[in-house]
Amino acid sequence: MRTTRKSNRPRGRTAAVALTAVAALGVSLLSGCSKDSDDAAGGGGTSQGTDKSADKGELTLTVGTFGVFGYKQAGLYEEYEKAHPGITIKENVIERNDAYYPQLLTHLAAGSGLSDIQAIEVGNINEIVTTQAAKFEDLSKAAGVEKSNFLDWKWAQATTADGKTVGLGTDIGPMAICYRKDLFQKAGLPTDREAVGKLWAGDWQKYVDTGEQYTKKAPKGTTFLDSAAGLYQAVSNGAAERYYDSSGKVVYKTSPAVKNAWNLAMEAATGKMTAKLKLFDKAWDQGFANARFASLPCPSWMLGYIQEKSGAAGKGNWDVAAAPKPANWGGSFVGVPSAGKHKEEAVELAAWLTAPEQQAKVFAKQASFPSAPGAYDLPEVKDAKHEYFDDAPIGTIFADAAKTIPTLVIGPKDQQIYTAITDVGILQVEQQGKSPEQGWAAAEKEIDNALDQ
Repeated sequence: MRTTRKSNRPRGRTAAVALTAVAALGVSLLSGCSKDSDDAAGGGGTSQGTDKSADKGELTLTVGTFGVFGYKQAGLYEEYEKAHPGITIKENVIERNDAYYPQLLTHLAAGSGLSDIQAIEVGNINEIVTTQAAKFEDLSKAAGVEKSNFLDWKWAQATTADGKTVGLGTDIGPMAICYRKDLFQKAGLPTDREAVGKLWAGDWQKYVDTGEQYTKKAPKGTTFLDSAAGLYQAVSNGAAERYYDSSGKVVYKTSPAVKNAWNLAMEAATGKMTAKLKLFDKAWDQGFANARFASLPCPSWMLGYIQEKSGAAGKGNWDVAAAPKPANWGGSFVGVPSAGKHKEEAVELAAWLTAPEQQAKVFAKQASFPSAPGAYDLPEVKDAKHEYFDDAPIGTIFADAAKTIPTLVIGPKDQQIYTAITDVGILQVEQQGKSPEQGWAAAEKEIDNALDQ
């Protein structure tokens, strides 16, 4: 997704969107990642303007994205152009989603300035579905689009109550656990990825219990976890309802999923299991480089981030094991605005870009994990191993995780609620020594202000 693909300083689900390019750095069947440089400030396209190529009997399709989606890097645009003479594809890139998305809303309201295809980050998909669906084409009825080509929960996220699908899934962020074998060994824990996964199979409480074991014999200067916030995110993202219920009502105060995730995060924070770091801050990056923590919840896009920040010294020390329970952290969609000039051709391109075969090619180049299960049996995914992580079979690990992720209800203020809980509540406990009760009260106050309650 999701981040690099990416967006601004990634938080919550946007992290996938900010890290996809970095994720490409270390998969053994991949080379390094590259970054789009043209149209870096783009956002509008030629879909409502004058298409100069039209004078020559040609057609230019524009694709608006935030950061690197991998289509250009994987050669998909060039491949499509060769198969469709007369069509040229131009990508309009804005690096950060916090700049991209407000512009998208502005262009949708004006009915102009839109690219023929527009990317949508998972954190924004609910708002698009609930407030902007009339301004997008219904891709569920498009030729070449099969609902069965996508994970059920991914399809549901971009579909309205009356069955209109406004976006096709691109990547996702299925969850695993990344851990340092060298630190596990020093703490007397198993290091084989199968044995490690069995330590916490089926229950995030078992993961925290493993952290308690680690803490008793922790190598000097290390902790079991990087942060309580990452643990909170992983646990809460594995629920069907979290901050909102299926009717759209805000329920975070009484949500069993939030309560469970918060309690586990607090157990880790007060049990001295975390390095008390804020996700994606400079100190967090340095924690990777200095081997300050032994494990962390690890969506697929995180692998490249770990490799970049841990550097050469971490190669072979990091490994990947299955997470206690399935969860998703990150991902995006592509939609076709109804105000576009070339809707029919744009729908055809969007369907092709998100087909299993193309998603597998993007994974092979950019490590963006496919939302199309049909890609999981293709060699680019099925046989994928990550050299940096001791040849971990990442294709299999993340595919197994992706298949059983529940459909999480996402509401319009999901990001604000998440940020208040992690950046206010959890950090007050970890970094300021406040009690869990004080931390929760501070988060609740912040959320109520954001929701105008």
